[in-house]
Amino acid sequence: MDIWILDDTVRVSIYYDREDCKFEDNICISFFESCPEDEKIFRADETNIFLTPEQARNLCMALQKATGSSMDHDEDLK
Repeated sequence: MDIWILDDTVRVSIYYDREDCKFEDNICISFFESCPEDEKIFRADETNIFLTPEQARNLCMALQKATGSSMDHDEDLK
């Protein structure tokens, strides 16, 4: 799954890395930046972070919690 963020200058890809199936941390979050060097967040054009399934699940739950809080706050403003 690819998600473009920061004005479509950073691609975030999230996938199960079959080539790393023998390792516990085989869920990959890959960041690719297509912006000028002075605007980059990471040093390399592409940066990969590998997570265990449990870490990925915890990240997902944290994102869902933050999303829920944000949506609840937006509803309170209406």
